[in-house]
Amino acid sequence: MDVNFYMVAGFAGAFLVIVAYMANQMGRLPSDDWRFPGANLAGSILILASLYSAWNFPSAMIELFWAAISIYGLLRHRFQSAGN
Repeated sequence: MDVNFYMVAGFAGAFLVIVAYMANQMGRLPSDDWRFPGANLAGSILILASLYSAWNFPSAMIELFWAAISIYGLLRHRFQSAGN
């Protein structure tokens, strides 16, 4: 297995998504905290970067949707915070 920048980015992205989800399930990171969609967005971008060297269309699609939903969560938090 040839380890390169893209593979490391993919593992880092997967780690971020998994840690955010675990923290959410443990009650340590609520889903309405901006850090939850932020970690998911960063993880998704890193996983998408890893697909540059090992293209997989279904994986790219799920990561694009994951990123879009994360952006929605960040924007929702931003506008709710601005209203207070």
